[in-house]
Amino acid sequence: MTGLPQVGGAEVVVAARPEQVWAVLSDVTRVGEWSGECRGAGWLDGATAVAPGVRFRGTNRVRWIRWARISSVEHVDPGRELRWLTHGPAPMWDSTEWTVRLDPEGEGTRIRQDFRVVSLPAFWERVFALLIPEHHDRTAGLAADLRRLGDVAARSLSRR
Repeated sequence: MTGLPQVGGAEVVVAARPEQVWAVLSDVTRVGEWSGECRGAGWLDGATAVAPGVRFRGTNRVRWIRWARISSVEHVDPGRELRWLTHGPAPMWDSTEWTVRLDPEGEGTRIRQDFRVVSLPAFWERVFALLIPEHHDRTAGLAADLRRLGDVAARSLSRR
């Protein structure tokens, strides 16, 4: 395979309630607790909470490959949906839109995460496809991330 999927996603049901999941998801500084790829993030420009236009910087790692992206929050529906857009540096100029949606499911939460590549120059797509074969099919990895998000959310409440 020479290219990468331009859209994808995963969906899981977790035991934590939507407000528990939202508390973890909406604090980007906690992403390293549940993401297998994004190792951490920090707010930019003095921001301390998600809101449209707020920016944060995430750092990522797959095996020995590390990279960072600035992201801007595009949409916030508290407790229900968070959407952000990554912005790759020059000369890559890649960009991906990520959306996480939370819906009540019995005593738990249905979490759906989707991505859509907005911009990825062909040269960089080939490079990324060679260097990060895990990105050829992200479904299992994203589902594992969402299960960990639910576990972190459930444990967070039980520690209080």
